[in-house]
Amino acid sequence: MNIIPATLADASELNALINSAYRGESAKKGWTNEAHLLDGIRINEPTLAGYLRDPKTVILKCISAEGQILGCVYLKTEKNRRMYLGMLTVSPALQANGIGRQLLRAAEMWAVRSKCKVVYMTVITSRTELLNWYARRGYRNTGKIIPFPADTKFGIPREPIELVVLEKEV
Repeated sequence: MNIIPATLADASELNALINSAYRGESAKKGWTNEAHLLDGIRINEPTLAGYLRDPKTVILKCISAEGQILGCVYLKTEKNRRMYLGMLTVSPALQANGIGRQLLRAAEMWAVRSKCKVVYMTVITSRTELLNWYARRGYRNTGKIIPFPADTKFGIPREPIELVVLEKEV
């Protein structure tokens, strides 16, 4: 497996992968899905294309020897030497095989190379198993809680959802 920056040409394949891992029946094959919490799609191709055009953003992709995208992670460099990490995604059929850990390490190395000191993210507060996974990798709960975006382009909550901010110094 190789982890490299995605390009605009990857938008369609990334869109299919991310939505398959977060929502719908296919997502239920993995342990990181949000299908029980949110309806609708996780992302759309125009939004991904916008991310891929943004000079402050990179999406790292993990590819197989055959070139298939197995996973990805979104990173955005922000002010104060901070990097936002989001949309850590692994194909549902391949979860629990170390791809997520490799992507997370690659994201942290990208942050260091980008001269960022802190990587932070938001996680749904009820996702205890995911919060624990990140805690085992050195991310600490800041205690800061924010509301889930009201814009339905990231999904339609089935119940009230809040996000907690996690961070790690790199």
